[in-house]
This record gives sequence, C-alpha cells and structure tokens, in this order.
Amino acid sequence: MKVICDQSALAEALGIVGGVVASRTPTPVLTCIKLTAEDGRLVLAATDGDVGLRLVLEQVEVDKPGETLIPADKLNQIVRECQDPTVTLESDKQALFIRSGESKFKVYGFDPAEAPPVKTFDDTSVDCEIQAKELLGLISRSLFAAADEHSRYAINGVLLDRKGTDIRMIATDGRRLAMACGTAASGNGDSNCIVPSKALGIMRRLLRSDDATVRLAVDEHQIHVHVDDGSEQATLSSSLVEGRFPPFEDVIPKDQDKKVVFDCNTLRAAVRQAALLTNEESRSVRMCFQNKSLILTSHAPEMGEAEVHLDLPDYSGDDLEIGFNPNYLSDALKVIDEEQVIFELKADNKPGVLRSGKEFTYVLMPVNLS
Repeated sequence: MKVICDQSALAEALGIVGGVVASRTPTPVLTCIKLTAEDGRLVLAATDGDVGLRLVLEQVEVDKPGETLIPADKLNQIVRECQDPTVTLESDKQALFIRSGESKFKVYGFDPAEAPPVKTFDDTSVDCEIQAKELLGLISRSLFAAADEHSRYAINGVLLDRKGTDIRMIATDGRRLAMACGTAASGNGDSNCIVPSKALGIMRRLLRSDDATVRLAVDEHQIHVHVDDGSEQATLSSSLVEGRFPPFEDVIPKDQDKKVVFDCNTLRAAVRQAALLTNEESRSVRMCFQNKSLILTSHAPEMGEAEVHLDLPDYSGDDLEIGFNPNYLSDALKVIDEEQVIFELKADNKPGVLRSGKEFTYVLMPVNLS
C-alpha cells in the first residue's frame, strides 16, 4: 500500500476513528485502525467489539492499493505532529512507513487479516433519514444528562424513540432528565432503542456538515448510522444497551403552578456567578423567588458566599425558596439555542422544569437546603 494524504484531513479522520478503539483490552488488534487504500480513496476502520466505524477519506492519492493494521494512538500522534501539508503512508508487510517533509517514521503493526470485521451500511434497511443539523441538536440536548457507569445499565445511554418522522432522544442519570424532540426528513414505522453514550459521542463528531444526510437503521441488537456530506462518508455501527428505559413520561411534572420566563443568557450568567462560591461539599445554589425578583445565593465554608439579584417583573406567584446543583442547571442552559427559557416550579421539594419551545424539556430534582 502507498497513499499520499492531505495532512489535516488525515489527522481529523484519525482523531474520530481513534475514538472507537478500546482503551483497555487484552486483544491488541482492538487498539488498532485498519487502513485500506482502494479505488482512489482511503478507508479507515476500527472497532472495540461493540462500536465499529468505517470512514472514507477522499483527499488522497492512491499510488498502490493495499491494507495495513496499525496501533491507533501512535499513528494518530505522528500524523498530528507532521508539519508538511501532505503525509505519505507506505506499508511493507506488518510495518507502516510515514513520511512528511523531512520527517520519517516506522511503526510496527499487525497482519490486517487479524482485524475484526466492521460492518458496511445496508441501503435496503433504512428506517429513517434525517439532516445532520437536526440530529446533532437532538444529541447535544440529551447526551449530557445520561448516566455514567450507573448500576442501572439501561440508563447508561440515550433512548431513541421514533414514531414516523417524529424523533425524541431522552437521557437521565436519576437526578435529572433531558428530552429533545425533532423531526426526520422521512421515516418508516416506529423504533425504540437505547444507544450507548460512546456511540453517540462519536456520532456527534461525524456530524461536521449541517447539510450532511444521515440514514439510520435499527435492528434487534444494533443501530447502524450512515453519514454522507457529499465529499466524505462514514458508517457507524453499535450494539444497543439492553434493558428497559425508565418510564420517563411519568417523571415530567404536569401540575407546575409557577412559571418564570428568563432571558437564557441572563440566567446562565447568574447561575455561573452563584456557582463560583460552591464546592464539592456544598454543591448547591439557593434560588429565592419573591417580590418580582430572584435572589441566587451560595455558601461554602472557608471560601465565602455569593448573592446575585435578578429582576422578575412578570413573576406573580407565591414566594419560593428552592435549591439546585448549579452544574446541572448550567449543563441545560448551555445547550439551549433560543433567547428565552421557561422555568416551571411547584414547591421546594418538587422537581423544576426548564423548557425551550417544544424541542427541549429538562427535569431537575432539587437539593436539600437544610
């Protein structure tokens, strides 16, 4: 194999595909990327056994077709440090020679025949088609709330719930719940599955062009995603998370009697200021709604305290003091694109709800202020 690549395009592709490989495994080939030069393009493929990715790189010149299997981290590091606009990759048996300008590297790899298979996309199995910008918004407004290695395995991922062209993505870690709603360009039937957080994180990196077309196919055990932006194609396959997702619709309050409309940037800044004087032991901000105003306060022993005031001319509900983890509030406010956000409340021991149009609903449990 011998191929001349655009350095920046290759470095970006390796960064994405390298995110798939296993970090800890007794199987060395699962830490590698398989490179295949064919038909005037370079195909990069990797898998950790659960998530697999094939990415087609077009900004290449293939002098000699072939394939090689090389450790992802070392290849990624070398290409990223190359300063010349082009990088030449040439394989000889199980070694890869990398040349860029006056720099030369030799990296030992494995027999490409040992590489575990990475699935290609089956065009006949498409369930729905969606624009990259729409899917990226769904992922961004849900993934951050997913659990991280929770004992309830079913919430270590994001629920993808589709009915025709209506799509929802829901995530929870037991203390908060985020639901993002969107619309697909086309959709056949319904589907409901839990997608691992790792797969969604990689998928988000693939959605670099707003105009790219994304096709999804879901079977009993896997989800398959094909991204095509006209100049580059990628196929991601992932095992699904087993188990039943919690009945999330029961968690969203229906009887909130206090509603406050905030400028999103203003509330985001106020929460961020109040959070400055919190620590791991006192990770809470008290929100006091009274007299058409909101006072946010925080206190951390041996650090100090903060008090931030906001005018609320439209607030006419009863006085209320309630506490929230400021990090959880900020996480939601960061993913809202609209200028205004609605904050719904009921009591100091009841969850709060943030809403942005019909596209985003966020339920957050309060913290004990006593």
